[in-house]
Amino acid sequence: MTGPLADARAETVARVAALEAQLAGIVETASASSGDDEHDPEGQTIAFDRAQVAALLAAARHDLAEITAAEGRVAAGTYGTCERCGRPIAPERLEARPAARTCVTCA
Repeated sequence: MTGPLADARAETVARVAALEAQLAGIVETASASSGDDEHDPEGQTIAFDRAQVAALLAAARHDLAEITAAEGRVAAGTYGTCERCGRPIAPERLEARPAARTCVTCA
């Protein structure tokens, strides 16, 4: 598959991989560190960093699931049709949000 949906999949897969690596690095740093970073005046805590990256990873995985669902709609012949009103989704919206399920009006 080529086009915006394939590009979105490639970008999202790369984002998931990068965030997984970043999270693994934070976990490794936390396990190697014996100090208390909760009172570090220099900046964020390891726990904060871990929570922030974990949230970004969850969002990226959700985006990947939405792309997979859009690929299913392509296979079913319903891609580009609004799930709420049944009207076509504007090509500009699909270009900007390839996994869009609804038209702009229903969004």
